[in-house]
Amino acid sequence: MGVRAALAFLLLFIAAAKAADGGVTFWKETFEMTCPENGTWYKKEDFVRNESPTYEIPYNGKTKGLYHCRYNQGAEEIKYYFYVKGSVCANCFELDPVVFAVAIVVDVVGTACVMVIIYRCTKKKSSAGLTQAPKAPARSRGEPPTHYEPLNPHTRAQDPYSVVNRMG
Repeated sequence: MGVRAALAFLLLFIAAAKAADGGVTFWKETFEMTCPENGTWYKKEDFVRNESPTYEIPYNGKTKGLYHCRYNQGAEEIKYYFYVKGSVCANCFELDPVVFAVAIVVDVVGTACVMVIIYRCTKKKSSAGLTQAPKAPARSRGEPPTHYEPLNPHTRAQDPYSVVNRMG
C-alpha cells in the first residue's frame, strides 16, 4: 500500500511540474491545452474561452488547428501558441517513456529477487533420498553373465504391454 501511495505521489508531482510549462496533452477522445499563466483562449483569432489556465475540448476534424492563449506578464501581453494535430480513440492511452522504462526495470529486478529467494530457500546440503545407487542382486557362480537382468515376477505389473512374449 505504501509503494502505491509513493508512486501516485510521484506521478502527480511530475504532472504538476509539467503543467507549469504549458503544452498539449491528448487523453482518449479529448485534448487539453495548458497555458503557462491564467489566460484568455483563442482559435486562430476567434475568442473561445475566458481566462483559465487550461482549455479542454473533444478532438475532431473541426477542432484541430492553431490556438493561442493571451496572458499578461508584468506590463506586456504575451501570446503562447499551440498547434493541435493528432490521433485519438476511445480506448487509447498515452504512455510516457520514463514510466514504461521504470516498469520494465522494476519487473526485471523483482523477478531477479524472487529467483534469488527461491534458490536460497530450496538449496540443500544433502538430498533426502539414498546417496548411493542400489546394487544389483548377486548371481550364482555357475550362471554365465548376461547383458540384461531377468524381470522380477513380484514387481512386474500385469498390464497388457508389461508381459514379455518369447517367440521361438
